[in-house]
Amino acid sequence: MTDIFLEGGRALIGAEFVETSLSVSGTDIAQVDASRGRARLAIDARNLLVLPGIVDLHGDAFERQMMPRAGVDFPIDVALADSDRQAISNGITTVFHATTCSWEPGLRSADNARGLMEAIERQRPQFAADTRFHLRHETYNLDAEAEMSQWLAEGRVDLFAFNDHMDGTVADMAKPRKRNRMVERTGLSSEDFDKLVGHIVSRAADVPASVSRLAAVARAAEVRMLSHDDATPAMRADYRAMGADIAEFPINEETARAAASHGDAIVYGAPNVVRGGSHTGWTRASDMIAKGLCSVLASDYYYPAQLLAAFRLAADGVLPLAKSWDLVSAGPAHATDLTDRGVLAAGRRADILLVDDTVPLRPRLVAVISGGKLVHLTDATRLLPAAAVPREAVVAA
Repeated sequence: MTDIFLEGGRALIGAEFVETSLSVSGTDIAQVDASRGRARLAIDARNLLVLPGIVDLHGDAFERQMMPRAGVDFPIDVALADSDRQAISNGITTVFHATTCSWEPGLRSADNARGLMEAIERQRPQFAADTRFHLRHETYNLDAEAEMSQWLAEGRVDLFAFNDHMDGTVADMAKPRKRNRMVERTGLSSEDFDKLVGHIVSRAADVPASVSRLAAVARAAEVRMLSHDDATPAMRADYRAMGADIAEFPINEETARAAASHGDAIVYGAPNVVRGGSHTGWTRASDMIAKGLCSVLASDYYYPAQLLAAFRLAADGVLPLAKSWDLVSAGPAHATDLTDRGVLAAGRRADILLVDDTVPLRPRLVAVISGGKLVHLTDATRLLPAAAVPREAVVAA
């Protein structure tokens, strides 16, 4: 692997920006405040920000590469390869593909979740981003419990989330636009969709025991767990008691405060920050951040959002950039127990971004180093001439 030298740049070291140079050797950062030495590859980082790579613990934008239009499918391997390019080009060096395993057929079915998991495992060596599997279990999908338990026990799941969208599904059935979208996604006729929902709802009494069993399997396998859209402090407490200490998109401040009081990681969507509010009309993420009730921002459904959100928070005076960047890098790394990344320090994984912040609110990604490899470069003039190799080294070769 080629050693890399980053000359100059305003690097985020600890809690402040420092003018310094970095060296990368193998997959790790070798030294901060370094000299070039014999590094063959050197990049001029002067007048750029040098930031730790983004960690995205919940992103499902890859679904649009799989099904860009209702009923139009593309092969999973093609979709994942394109999603990897999108993630890297937006500074995401660690990506958890949030894969829904639902009672629905089609895009969010158990069959599709299985296919995605297997494809990620096959293609992982080819990806530029460190790519992981975040399994989002729709709790009414009782028929998939045994198979998901096996995946967890075998160590094939990197994050495991409990989702319950059943009330919303039933409510949306009375809304023609949302109903049509759900029906199209499943590929069923309208009549068959109604029958399926009726059958799934009839099994509600069996859901709590299933959730408890799956949580026990995840705990035994030491898989981090999340609960999604917690509506009350009591709901958060129930999931925490089962070992799910990541609160994903709590829908009100009361629940977020209850999560924070127990030290839970709290996740909100970066698109919420960029757009100035939730598309569902729920909690405004920037308000929660200002109150100290958010520790992680995820891409959710839009890969560019994390990079943009960090700069938006700084521009709006909600947090200084050094703190807002923690929400997309150190925060999610900590929440997912990835202790080797999220900060720029010697011995840590070399996930590094070079960012031009000249235009307010529109950071431009110049280069991405992922796991010690230069995987994205938009400005070749930043490459410095090759280092001179001592004559004796050439003769010895």
